Amino acid sequence: MRARTDSDTQDDIHDGPQAETTGTTGRTEAADAAEPADTDDDADDDTDEEHGTEDARRARWTAIGTGALLTLAGLAASLMRLTGSAPAFVPAAYALGAAVCALAALLGSRGRTRRALWLLIAGVMVMAIGDQAD
Repeated sequence: MRARTDSDTQDDIHDGPQAETTGTTGRTEAADAAEPADTDDDADDDTDEEHGTEDARRARWTAIGTGALLTLAGLAASLMRLTGSAPAFVPAAYALGAAVCALAALLGSRGRTRRALWLLIAGVMVMAIGDQAD
């Protein structure tokens, strides 16, 4: 039998009367039960990084595609209004909105997806103002 030391007394004080150690590791049963069976943290980190990269790539492609589509739609609407009897402000608003959406697509391709989203919203709003003036 081994003699009790000060560190053993300190462990008893911190563990409380309910904790009993198991095996040679000195871990309590409650700690063993609380720990999940799969402790491979590296695999979880790799999975998170893959999802994060995939999400970022998807956001970039969405910003690029949406910006290009809205740019084409704005330019087409601008050309249609330019040939009609609409005031000059209307095709200019569509063209300006298309230019803002083109800038958003450019920023989206460089990974600035949050700014690209706000520019897409602003570009569509400018086009909507032009549509209301028609």
